[in-house]
Amino acid sequence: MGGGHELEIVPFDPTTLIKIALFNPVVIAVAFLMGRRADQWQKLIIAAFAASLCGFVLYWLVAAIGVMPVHALGGEAAILLMQFIFGLVWAGLGYWLVPLRR
Repeated sequence: MGGGHELEIVPFDPTTLIKIALFNPVVIAVAFLMGRRADQWQKLIIAAFAASLCGFVLYWLVAAIGVMPVHALGGEAAILLMQFIFGLVWAGLGYWLVPLRR
């Protein structure tokens, strides 16, 4: 990340976990686009789940290639859950911003 600040996972750091979940571009894109395509509000849950899993794959790849060091395990479940929650918000925005709902 810019500014010389390195983002890393420590045993329990909720601020970092929230930042990772909130600013994950894959979660935002997948959830918003799937939300726009949903024809029923119930499908937003599926969109949020898919976005969370896709976002976790990005997190895993970034950690695997060493861009973001991971020093402790345990935060991954929290990231997955928080990405689901934020994904639900983004999917909802995509769903309700479609001009004419059928």
